[in-house]
Amino acid sequence: MKINNSHIIKNLVTAIVVTLFFSCSNDFSEVQKVGVLQNQPIGEAEHIDLKYTVFKEDTVRLVANLLSPKMLDYSNRQFAFNEFPNGIELKLYDDNNNKTTITSNYAIVYSDTDIIDLRGDVKIATHQKDTLFTEQLYYNQKLEWLFTNEPWLFKRLGSPSHGVGFDSDKEFKNFQLLEMGGEIELDN
Repeated sequence: MKINNSHIIKNLVTAIVVTLFFSCSNDFSEVQKVGVLQNQPIGEAEHIDLKYTVFKEDTVRLVANLLSPKMLDYSNRQFAFNEFPNGIELKLYDDNNNKTTITSNYAIVYSDTDIIDLRGDVKIATHQKDTLFTEQLYYNQKLEWLFTNEPWLFKRLGSPSHGVGFDSDKEFKNFQLLEMGGEIELDN
């Protein structure tokens, strides 16, 4: 019996093509899974208690303390960020160790810009009992500046004021109130 070389080559090519076809479909499903994983956080942490300190003249000083029940780390993204889906409490300390406390139900910290996006029942309380309430607030960590374009309520020792839009330093010493209402007392 004589075997035709063309049949052997044809059968061999068919076997290779069929093998590649089935192996490619498996690889494609794996590629799809990789895409899904890239959208997932690279890490998760619970019960966060992060302290930011500075060392100056042989003394360590606490500058900020971030507390949160849960943090999701998305540093694997092109625009890296950390998400706090269950809210945060951020305590900021000035040079005299006076504390300003910021709380919210949800937060995102953008690593590249040092901007914190706070959402849901945002409250800022200074050591002087000045308190700001709003639904969304941005905090620039580098400039120690906070701002919102949302409605707000601001309580000082006098009567409360309210408005839409607010810019201020973290201690409310230098602030701008936009579209404001209520009674306001100004120091001379």
